[in-house]
Amino acid sequence: MLIFIENTPRTYAWGSRDALPDLLGLAPTGEPQAELWLGTHPGSPAHVAKASAGDRTLIDLVESDPELYGVDGGPLPFLLKVLAIGAPLSLQVHPDLEQAAAGYAAEEEAGVPRDAPHRNYGDPNHKPELLVALSEVRALSGFRPLTAARDELRLLAAAARRAGEHDGAEALEAVEARLRGADPETLRREFLVWAFSGDEIVGRALAALAAAVQGEESPLDPDRACVLRDLVASHPGDPGVLVSLLLHLVRLEPGEAVYLRARQMHAYLSGIAVEVMASSDNVLRAGLTPKHVDIAELCRIVDTGELAEPRFPCERVGRGLVAWRPDVPDFVLLRARLCDPEESMRAEAPEGSSPLVEVPAPHPLVLMVTSGRVRVERKAEGEHGLAEVASARRGQSLYVSAGDPVRLTGHGEVFLATVGE
Repeated sequence: MLIFIENTPRTYAWGSRDALPDLLGLAPTGEPQAELWLGTHPGSPAHVAKASAGDRTLIDLVESDPELYGVDGGPLPFLLKVLAIGAPLSLQVHPDLEQAAAGYAAEEEAGVPRDAPHRNYGDPNHKPELLVALSEVRALSGFRPLTAARDELRLLAAAARRAGEHDGAEALEAVEARLRGADPETLRREFLVWAFSGDEIVGRALAALAAAVQGEESPLDPDRACVLRDLVASHPGDPGVLVSLLLHLVRLEPGEAVYLRARQMHAYLSGIAVEVMASSDNVLRAGLTPKHVDIAELCRIVDTGELAEPRFPCERVGRGLVAWRPDVPDFVLLRARLCDPEESMRAEAPEGSSPLVEVPAPHPLVLMVTSGRVRVERKAEGEHGLAEVASARRGQSLYVSAGDPVRLTGHGEVFLATVGE
C-alpha cells in the first residue's frame, strides 16, 4: 500500500520560522518550527493524510493490521525527521540499549512521572541517529584530540592578556591546565564534572572567552570563532560553551552525513537536514540549554573516547540510489535522485541521478520528497490486479507497506527510511 502521511511540525525554540513551511508549501505561523516527525513514535505519530473517517495516526494504521503494516507485528523501529535548525541545540548524549533499559526501569521504580522535567529516560530504547544535510549544516560531533582544545584555549588566553584582561587570561589558562594528562578519556569525564561544579573559574573563563571571540580579531579559526560567538550569544555563561571546545566542529555540504552512535556527544548548530534514528526520545544534556542537566548521569553513560572522523560515508546501491548503513538493525537511510529521460539521454542529468530508480521494500518504507515531483509505483499483484501509483511533490510523504519493490520516476530527490539489516 502507498499511503500519504503528514504531521504538524514541532515548535521548539531552536527551530527556524520559515524553513519547514517552505519545504511543506505552507504559510509560516510566526513560531519557530523545528522538527517534522514521520513515524509511529507516540510522542508525535504521523497521521494518514486526508483520512475519510476522521483523524487516523500511523499507530492506528499499524494496529489495524500489524502483519501488513507493522514490523514484526509492531510499530516502526525507526523515526524519520526533518530538522530546521535556526539556533544551536543542546549538547547531548543518547544511551545505548542496556543503559536505556536500566535507566528507564530505575525511574519507573522510583515513580518519576514520565512528563517530569527532570526525567532522563522516557522509554527503554537506545537512540543512535544519522543526519544528512539538505543545506549547509554545522554540528559538533564527537570528541576531538585534547591537544586541539588546549591550543585554542592558549590562543584565547593570549588574546585576553594582550587586551589587558589578565584575570580572564589566568582563568582560561586554568581551564587549559585541566586538559593536560596521560589519560584523555578520564580527563574529559573529569572536565565535564568540573565545568558544572560551580567553580568560579568557569564563570571567569566564559566571560574571557566571550570577549576574545568578538569582532574580526579573534585568534581562532573563523568557523570555530563564529560558532563560539553564536553559543555565547544564545547561552551566555553556560558551561556547555567550554565543553564545545572538546568536540569536532563539522561543516556538512548538502548530501554529506554524520552518524551519532549511542553515547556520542553532539549538538546541531544550524541548517536543514533529514534525520533517521531509532524510535526513542532519550536525551541526556551537557549544557547549551535551559532544560534539566544531570551531569552525573551523563558522565555515567557518555563515551569519552576520541572520534577519528565525524562524517559518515554513503554507498552506491544502484543507479540514482545511495544508502547510509550504520551498524544498527533499527534503520537504514536511502536517497534517490531522479532526472528526466531526456536529460539522461543528453548527458545533462545531475550527477548521481537516474530516470528510474527501483527500491526494494522487504520492510515498510517512510518516503519523503525533498525536491521536485516524483511518481511512486508498485506493480500489480496477480493477473488482474491494479498497479498502485502515487504522485508526490516536494514536502509530501508516503508510508509504503512491505512488499514488492517500488519504482520511482520523475525529477527530484527522495529520502526513504527503512529497517536496517
